[in-house]
Amino acid sequence: MRNENTLTLTKERRADMVSLIKNYFLKERDEEIGDLAAGLILDFILEKLAPEFYNQGVYDSHQYIKDAAEDLLSIQK
Repeated sequence: MRNENTLTLTKERRADMVSLIKNYFLKERDEEIGDLAAGLILDFILEKLAPEFYNQGVYDSHQYIKDAAEDLLSIQK
């Protein structure tokens, strides 16, 4: 069941990420995993971890815009 807060990917991007996960396991763990296993790992990351990264990006963007707005006010005459 898909969580409504889960990020969505295009088929192409998902396939790229599955490939990256498979390559990681092969290179770093000397373990060959299939598309299903890599897809399940990707689903876990998207559901459980990605929202934290997304939220951090939102926070960082907000902080940047806030700082930029304060800098803009400093040029008032």
